[in-house]
Amino acid sequence: MSARLNSASAATKYQREWFARLRREVADGAPFALVNADAPQEIFRTMGIPYAVNQWWSSIVTAKRRAQDYLGLLRERGLPDDSEQYSSIPLASVFDPDPANAPWGGLPRPSIVLAETTGDTSRKVFDIWDEQPGVSFYPLESAAENDVPTRWWELMPRNWERAIGSDRLDLMTGELEGLIRFLEQTTGRTFSETRFAEVMDLVNEQQEWNRRTRDLIARSRPCPLPVNDSIPSVMIPQWHRGTVWARDAARAFHDEVAERVTAGTAVCSAERTRLMWIGRGLWFDLDFYRRFEESHGAVFVWSMYLAIAADGYLRYGDDPLRALAARFAAFSDQLYTPPWSAEWYVKEARSHGVDGVVHLVSDDARGSYFTTRALEAAGIPVLELHADNVDARDASPEVLTRTVGDWLDQRVRPAT
Repeated sequence: MSARLNSASAATKYQREWFARLRREVADGAPFALVNADAPQEIFRTMGIPYAVNQWWSSIVTAKRRAQDYLGLLRERGLPDDSEQYSSIPLASVFDPDPANAPWGGLPRPSIVLAETTGDTSRKVFDIWDEQPGVSFYPLESAAENDVPTRWWELMPRNWERAIGSDRLDLMTGELEGLIRFLEQTTGRTFSETRFAEVMDLVNEQQEWNRRTRDLIARSRPCPLPVNDSIPSVMIPQWHRGTVWARDAARAFHDEVAERVTAGTAVCSAERTRLMWIGRGLWFDLDFYRRFEESHGAVFVWSMYLAIAADGYLRYGDDPLRALAARFAAFSDQLYTPPWSAEWYVKEARSHGVDGVVHLVSDDARGSYFTTRALEAAGIPVLELHADNVDARDASPEVLTRTVGDWLDQRVRPAT
């Protein structure tokens, strides 16, 4: 078994140190924003407003085995504990009677919450945030377009206006202008166009490194790193995008993967089956991804985190604010809305040479049916795991492991 990536360890260490600094800043009176993963964090970066990502905090709570405690706090108040768990766990921190014993010292109380309203249930979670004293919710619309581009990943870096549509971009650009005014009024901080252009340039540099890393892993046989190392190596810097540290961390990640490829390092020396994981990280059981190497020679070589960094974030253009609107106006489409998402997953499966796909399908299934159907039509076996990525009540690690093992035996490649 290969040693853990230095880039993964370094990113995790940096995140802990950053979070401690953030807590001190907020305690000293700084504004603090809690933002969704698919929200335009670059504006907060430009204005120097401290923020944390809603779903990142859910992953921390879950990894520390506290998800059920927090879901219980919601349940005690008559709030649902079985829908939108990934987004609602941070809300429960408001009701924590013992915040001093929360993971990492606890999530500071935000003064601003930002999210795109992707559905009625999601909107209600953030409406409850808005009811909390001292908290303001700024919603962004979720628009759609009838015309769907083919091979959108080739258009997005520079031809995003064509890919997304001018009406959607007009709407989001206007909303971002409103967000900037709102933040200036509520925090007293100013938005600098010069600084914003620097942030956007750094983000593009970071994602170019992620693209090189994704392509390198796709070409490499055997796989040089475990997917549960690639997740922190790419996603922790993603939450800090627009900084020199994040750009340099993405480059360090690439260089370390390249060194492993050159050295012939393998996650599994007996690799004979390459797997793809579609869905959010299984935060309550990250060891899951390594569990089939010895028994089946099966290695997870792909997750959406590095792949969407490579294909979903690059935006070049002379109008940085409209380019930022283009980064997020169709973000959910890229991951969840067929045929956008289905065609992309097939492309990624083929480029990585996968033999099978494990597809995590939660209650918020969105386009999962069409994704599975597209992959199966391409000749790639798919196993759908119906589970929530932060709530293990209906899917224990033992059941998931047995289900995947049986599928590998029966549909992918029999163990030898």
